[in-house]
Amino acid sequence: MEENIIILVDEAGEEHEFILLEILEIEEGIYAVLLPFEDPEEGVVVLRIEKDSEGQDVLLSVDEEEFEMVREVLEALDD
Repeated sequence: MEENIIILVDEAGEEHEFILLEILEIEEGIYAVLLPFEDPEEGVVVLRIEKDSEGQDVLLSVDEEEFEMVREVLEALDD
C-alpha cells in the first residue's frame, strides 16, 4: 500500500511529516487521522478539516470529545 505523506508546519515554522491513515466524515465534521512519520510510537493525531474563507482546506486541532468520537469510529471500522 502506498503511504500518503503530508507535511504540516507548526506555529514555530517547523515542518512535520505525517502518514495520512484515514479521512472520516462523522456527524457534521470531516477528520484526518494522521500518524507521525518520524515517531509512530507517539500514536495517532486527529485533526478536523474545514474550509477557510478562500475555500482552502485547513486542519484544526480537536478537543478530547471529538478525539474520542473519532477513536470509537476507527475501532468500529476495525471490527
